[in-house]
Amino acid sequence: LRLVAVLKAILEGEKAAVLKRDCHLPLSFHRRQEELKFSLGLQRLQHRVREIQALRDGPAASLQLNVRDPQLKPEAKPPESEVPTLILEAMKELEAAKQQVLKRIQIWKRQQQLAGNGALFEENLAPLQKRCESLVEVYFQLHQQVMAASTELGAELLPRLLERFNEVLSSLVKR
Repeated sequence: LRLVAVLKAILEGEKAAVLKRDCHLPLSFHRRQEELKFSLGLQRLQHRVREIQALRDGPAASLQLNVRDPQLKPEAKPPESEVPTLILEAMKELEAAKQQVLKRIQIWKRQQQLAGNGALFEENLAPLQKRCESLVEVYFQLHQQVMAASTELGAELLPRLLERFNEVLSSLVKR
């Protein structure tokens, strides 16, 4: 009985320590801040994909955009060398968003481990799944634009981009 009492006291001490950690701000604040940061990055990435598509479509697309919003001033068509630059920027943003998703997965795994010691744990995987699905959706849109612009990217840049795309998708699937 003494052994049980000692173990119980140790486990209660661990539970108190786990609950005491990060109590200065509610967990929902951290989660909401992280969610907003991810959604902002995803919106920026989606905007980049639309920019690339508009550049590839040429002046006809910019005329259609100007008809929808007459306050926009017509601009001259940017040079073709801007497409690879935009694609590289979008790739960097895609990798940053992937890192945010992987970080959130790691946090979820750690919270699951701490739940064994009595910490509060939200088992709902829907927000995490939504993040992964939205990131993969943008991934495929960007991949489609890269394949469509393969002649503009050249024989040197295209294989490197495809390798980076494969790394992004495989790391998401593996983790």
